[in-house]
Amino acid sequence: MVDFPIHTIETAPEAAKPLLEASLKANGRIPGLHGTMADAPGLLEAYQVAHKAFLNTSLTKEEKTVVWQTVNVEHECHYCVPAHTGIAKMMGVDDAITEALRNETPLPDPKLEALRDFTLKVVRNRGFVDEADTQAFLDAGYTTTNILEVILGVAQKVMSNYVNHFAKTPVDKVFEKYAWERKKPAAAE
Repeated sequence: MVDFPIHTIETAPEAAKPLLEASLKANGRIPGLHGTMADAPGLLEAYQVAHKAFLNTSLTKEEKTVVWQTVNVEHECHYCVPAHTGIAKMMGVDDAITEALRNETPLPDPKLEALRDFTLKVVRNRGFVDEADTQAFLDAGYTTTNILEVILGVAQKVMSNYVNHFAKTPVDKVFEKYAWERKKPAAAE
């Protein structure tokens, strides 16, 4: 097994130290993901910039959660699903939304379901979403700006999900209670 270091401010490469300090200031701790990314300071910086930019999009807190968790669940990220469950709670997102995303069951709002469906199409088709599916997203009340914002959210999550796949980043203690594994469909009888 390949062993990826999880850096502290003291052990991180020089270029990553201010990035980890910013992470500590923002989170009150250094998330394991950030400590892992610190081994490649450019990746950690890109991730932090993408995260801040996605937070500043026009999407609501519920919509941001839908994009993040849709990608996390689709990529089966053992680290990000629990982390974003806790983040959603901190943001005041309705637990029914979070549980539907974690369990891949229908969302309580058709507009949010349209967002999940579109996000899945972006991920599964690597950005080649056909006109009818794009129009369905727009008809649900979204805009071309929202299409670009979904792409930003997907890009952010690709960075974190893939790092966690390689590094097998341990779930942060604060999020362990939200541990997650994808439910496999029951075998046909």
